[in-house]
Amino acid sequence: MNTPPSSRVASFGQTEINWDKLDKRRFYVNGAGLFTGVTVALYPVSVVKTRLQVASKDIAEKSAFSVVKGILKNDGVPGLYRGFGTVITGAVPARIIFLTALETTKISAFKLVAPLELSEPTQAAIANGIAGMTASLFSQAVFVPIDVVSQKLMVQGYSGHTKYTGGIDVATKIIKSYGVRGLYRGFGLSVMTYSPSSAAWWASYGSSQRVIWRLLGYGNDSKATAAPSQSKIVLVQALGGIIAGATASSITTPLDTIKTRLQVMGHQENRPSAKKVVKDLIAQDGWKGFYRGLGPRFFSMSAWGTSMILTYEYLKRLCAIED
Repeated sequence: MNTPPSSRVASFGQTEINWDKLDKRRFYVNGAGLFTGVTVALYPVSVVKTRLQVASKDIAEKSAFSVVKGILKNDGVPGLYRGFGTVITGAVPARIIFLTALETTKISAFKLVAPLELSEPTQAAIANGIAGMTASLFSQAVFVPIDVVSQKLMVQGYSGHTKYTGGIDVATKIIKSYGVRGLYRGFGLSVMTYSPSSAAWWASYGSSQRVIWRLLGYGNDSKATAAPSQSKIVLVQALGGIIAGATASSITTPLDTIKTRLQVMGHQENRPSAKKVVKDLIAQDGWKGFYRGLGPRFFSMSAWGTSMILTYEYLKRLCAIED
């Protein structure tokens, strides 16, 4: 018989901290600072990935290394942080929305799947997947406009793209040309990309953790009485993050490539549709064109996912309410 979420926590040596055990004020304040630091560290990977995805066929830069080399040659280190100010401005509210929706939905989802009497990894995959998809859907309203503006800043002056003076300049020109809806260019594809990606990431993370713990002898039917050490908990969480990043990036890179190309197109009247973007990618590189930037995206999702989950789990321990 499957154990309820509350006793499941105990069987894994207090490796999970539920939403009702957190000091929400500390959680949001400390979380804003911690996740800003993670974004600073990993932002350059997003710039490289975006440039690879929008490069025209005649551009010589075909590898992540050559893109980095070109950016440093032309703009120095600041070039790796183009659009960062815009991203960090929107990242805090988007992250708050995401984490709140994630944790509250996860509790309801576990209760929903409990009567099905599935294996614990399967329950975790379903509950975490539902929570991840729901959280992504809620946060897209804030994230998509930030994504549109920041990606235009990332590729400005590159492969024929327009140059801007900053995020406000980008937003102003988009609204002038297309109205507010222009800031939601690719919204449908963003939902189709990030929601399944978030679902796959959290489902993989939740289930892989439990599989790993069982392999280490900490399953519900285990006779082990000693709780795992803090270092072992962190190691399992990190490994779960890597597995989750690999799974999510492999599934969603094609949609991400199409979405990015749609969002960074210029302001011409005959902007191509998603169908035209697909045809152009196939004509230029064949089906492998959909996986442009897979290396940086895989690294980004694995590195971001691992860093994010370790930061997130640390944040929860930091903000846990003492019994």
